[in-house]
Amino acid sequence: MQFTYNYLFALITKLLDRSKKGQHKGIRYLSNIDRDNVEIAKILLDPGLQLRHIKNIPPLSFGVSDKEIGATIEKMEEGNLVQSLLISNEPAYANHFKSIFEELWKNGVDAKSRINDIEEGLDTEGIDIIQNPYEIQKLAFELVKLAKKEIRIIFSTANAFHRQEYVGGLQLLEEAIVHRGVKVRILTPKDDLIEENAQKLTQQHIDIRYIEPPLQTKVSIIVTDDNSSLSVELKDDTKRTSYEAMGLATFSNSKPTVLSYISIFEGLWKQSELYQQLENSNKELAAANKKLKEADKIQKEFINAAAHELRTPIQPILGLSEVLLSKIKSKEDYDLIDVIARNAKRLYRLTEDILDVTKIESQSLQLQKEKFNLSEVIMNVVANYESQIKKINDVKVSLISKGDFLVEADKGRLNQVISNLIDNAIKFTQKGSIIISSQMRDNDNIFVSIKDTGTGIDPEIMPRLFSKFATKSFIGTGLGLYISKKIVEAHDGRIWAENNPDEKGATLRSHYHCL
Repeated sequence: MQFTYNYLFALITKLLDRSKKGQHKGIRYLSNIDRDNVEIAKILLDPGLQLRHIKNIPPLSFGVSDKEIGATIEKMEEGNLVQSLLISNEPAYANHFKSIFEELWKNGVDAKSRINDIEEGLDTEGIDIIQNPYEIQKLAFELVKLAKKEIRIIFSTANAFHRQEYVGGLQLLEEAIVHRGVKVRILTPKDDLIEENAQKLTQQHIDIRYIEPPLQTKVSIIVTDDNSSLSVELKDDTKRTSYEAMGLATFSNSKPTVLSYISIFEGLWKQSELYQQLENSNKELAAANKKLKEADKIQKEFINAAAHELRTPIQPILGLSEVLLSKIKSKEDYDLIDVIARNAKRLYRLTEDILDVTKIESQSLQLQKEKFNLSEVIMNVVANYESQIKKINDVKVSLISKGDFLVEADKGRLNQVISNLIDNAIKFTQKGSIIISSQMRDNDNIFVSIKDTGTGIDPEIMPRLFSKFATKSFIGTGLGLYISKKIVEAHDGRIWAENNPDEKGATLRSHYHCL
């Protein structure tokens, strides 16, 4: 087409003018129209030349009229390109070339349609299906050698990566980087050998990332310079060589096709980056979690040791103070020893609370279940607090129990819960009343409530009342209710609290299953 434009365009224009006057039948022209010659094609169309596009041009150029033919044939002789010119008015030759032309014309694409596709980026003529594995491998290498800016590669399997490594594909990539400054990015499934060599590839400036199993495909893809792509189907991944493992391949320089592969690559690249970040985060989290567990273990061991060590001096203080209280007759001395005894009991209880919290958080709190009457336990707890209650002159304590309630539970632990709840009520009630009641509801649930007329529960504390250290008081550690909640829940029960409707005091309730 370039030759026609340069040397024959004036003659063609004259012939087309004659055809407009009915003196000539016109000119039909067949050629390959691509991005390089699309402007020339437009110029040839302008005076009225009939032009069609064909993809696979025969290895000769020829023109034929109703009288003669002229053809140029190119061939190689002893390494040199030789052109031969054939001119003939022999009817047999003319008819032969006419039939060839008509067949090609029939299968050609209208030039205007072809030009429109090229200008709109819809050129599909650059798509080829290749079956020969040797041609596929040769084309892949050619694409790498011709790349000027960037090469993107997706390997279908780790074996596909190794097969290309074996035939020298990675060496070609390295040469493209070193000699032409080409950017190379690879996405591949990983195995131990690829991970082992990843550092070496990085040093060669090959950016490699791994495709996670859910994102793997059965097609290997190479895209070069945003203008060419080659996708190769995987036929048999167990084969050692690429030639045996390859299936069909599709080459394309069609813009939409190439851009689609680029979009797929970039999507997988970002996805692999997210997977890598997630993996790194998980590793960091695992390391931090390990350190946290080690620190937690050390903390629990220290607390256990400290609590047990505290028990040792507290026991004789409690025992000897009880002995002294039984022997001292002087009220002044009695009161002094009583202060020692009460504070030793507080210290002992704190020690037990710390040990209980450690057991709860290490999930080693064990229940020693037995059958007993819960009403008797409540009565005994109230009796144990009688001396402390009597010292609060303005507080009236009432025990309301409607019958005997047989339960199967840890007697000592439920005793601890009831004691914590009553102790809590006494702590915050300076006057009024404390009512301890138990009753059965819903046939198999025993409800125990401790209602007081004390200061009530601070609204700020209420949401976290049964959490560790939830207290605004200078008395106590805020562990009692937390431990009580865990004990009740270990018995498949429930515990909760509420301020009284009359805005005086609060009520703590718990329920257990009856036998």
